Amino acid sequence: MTYLVLKALHIIFMVTWFAGLFYLPRLFIYHRAAEDTISLDRFVVMSRRLYGIMTLGAALTLVFGVAILFIRTDLLTTGWFHVKLVLLLGLAVYHGYCKRIMRELAEGRCTRSDRWLRLYNEVPVLPLFGIVFLAILKPTL
Repeated sequence: MTYLVLKALHIIFMVTWFAGLFYLPRLFIYHRAAEDTISLDRFVVMSRRLYGIMTLGAALTLVFGVAILFIRTDLLTTGWFHVKLVLLLGLAVYHGYCKRIMRELAEGRCTRSDRWLRLYNEVPVLPLFGIVFLAILKPTL
């Protein structure tokens, strides 16, 4: 029962984290398009708050994931789990890079195009598919 509760909490906070990973880059696109000071300031505040929430989601996803590993140490010996960890590491890098873009936008020095930001916004989709399919199917790798 403890394992299932931890797994449920892990999934709940993963959803919170991914909500931020999907929406924060969308805020970057809106921020880039804004021209008046009030809108620019609003997007700085919204981005900062959302980044805090998604960071909390990421941290709690990690906490409950590690707690699961204490119960299910056998996961560490499976190939699919290693691939999942690599995808998660990539998402952590993406998460950190979001903070960099957020700072650049807040300081008015972001030189990335709208097209680049739109493409960047789609990046978390691939790891999400990979992580979910790996966790559900548990393929032998």
